[in-house]
Amino acid sequence: MVLKNVFGALLVAGAVSSCKEKINEGGIQKPNIILIMSDDHGWYDTGFNGNEDVRTPYMDLLASKGIIFDRFYSASAVCSPTRASVITGRNPLRTNIPYANSGHMKTEEITIPEILKDNGYATGHFGKWHLGTLTKTVLDANRGGRQKFNEEYTIPTRHGYDQYFCTESKVPTYDPMVYPTTFIEGENKRFGWRATKKNDASENYGTAYWTGENQKETRNLSGDDSRIIMDRVVPFIENARAEKNPFFTTIWFHTPHLPVVSDSIHRSHYEGMDLRKQIYYGAITAMDEQIGRLWKKLEALGIAENTIVFYCSDNGPEMKTPGSAGIFRDRKRSLYEGGVRVPAFVVWKNRFGKGKRIDIPSVTSDYMPTILDILGIEYPDGRPIDGTSLLGALTGMQKEREMPIGFICRPKISWVTDQYKLIGDMDGKNYELYDVLNDPSEKENIAVKYPGLAEKMEVDLLHWLNSVENSSNGADYTN
Repeated sequence: MVLKNVFGALLVAGAVSSCKEKINEGGIQKPNIILIMSDDHGWYDTGFNGNEDVRTPYMDLLASKGIIFDRFYSASAVCSPTRASVITGRNPLRTNIPYANSGHMKTEEITIPEILKDNGYATGHFGKWHLGTLTKTVLDANRGGRQKFNEEYTIPTRHGYDQYFCTESKVPTYDPMVYPTTFIEGENKRFGWRATKKNDASENYGTAYWTGENQKETRNLSGDDSRIIMDRVVPFIENARAEKNPFFTTIWFHTPHLPVVSDSIHRSHYEGMDLRKQIYYGAITAMDEQIGRLWKKLEALGIAENTIVFYCSDNGPEMKTPGSAGIFRDRKRSLYEGGVRVPAFVVWKNRFGKGKRIDIPSVTSDYMPTILDILGIEYPDGRPIDGTSLLGALTGMQKEREMPIGFICRPKISWVTDQYKLIGDMDGKNYELYDVLNDPSEKENIAVKYPGLAEKMEVDLLHWLNSVENSSNGADYTN
């Protein structure tokens, strides 16, 4: 692949008018790219989306420096599928990753780290993986080490990453390798607990952090999990900087996925609230601090202005937690807005605008085409891509989405345009239609009122589903 003029499409309002040389000729440093993802973080659980209870000062600061997405969607209402969409640009059903703890990232898929590594980027993955098992030899997390799941063994270095530090799936968000042997009222192994003290009795949680094939990390695994993850991200960035390489990294925090755990320092921000809120919000604030730490490191290294930082959640908030989707209907596992509309922003200092909000529908599958568009890299294959570049929207040149967004998360399917959402059962029954611009809470089903529109959207949805089915049957891998 050949890099074209990276900034050709970015000469907006003179922001980068001084960039006259092609980066493949050495005149301009390629931008670093960071994709941050939280886990089960509800749309309303950030200050930049209006929540005055939860403290997210660093995310709010970064959001103010960039562009906030008011209609950003996770590609699925659960985690594994959304993660597949992030690095492939494709609906996860094309890759046969239909649900959490199901399927695995196939080597036939083309990923962002593969493409960027071919173009001189250092690549690293940190945090949660959830796109396959990480070991065949020992029992680990939800699937690893179990005979029937050996075929789903697929580590990040098989998909373009130079290095990784990750778990297969969830871990406690504080002292991630253990859980207490006793709980007080309001705590339990599923929801979470107050961080244990030094001499408290604990048991092994049953998972591990992995850094390579059969390489289990045993050092620096105590304390806040978001800090543990960032402790690995920082050296990766420092090394890339020292070697004068641009870098691409995915940082996938476990927070605030259950079991959610936080220490007394972070709980103290929420004194007066009930214990579950103290624990839940405390973990979010601890993660926010590490995002702030990341930004401060970029500034200290002198690379903040040439680093693109994307942030989003992988789906809506978990049921029966303090997490909130705000005015939006439903939560995780649902294709109504509350299950898939997530907090999101992007920062590229002095390139994109700052202090702006955009409401163009966007989705995690858009990361791939957006990044390639920014870098002037052509996608190296003719297989279907479900995402579309957001570059026009981010530079103020585009007001509407180029193509609808399709969702599949059993038992529902959905088709979303700039104004409308069609949602129904996977067997093609019980379709509902909502005007999500004027009815974002999805209170009024207007399918009977506008039968022609509903029928047209159903035809388009079924046509897209046929394409997805062809992909899932391997049609895209023939070349």
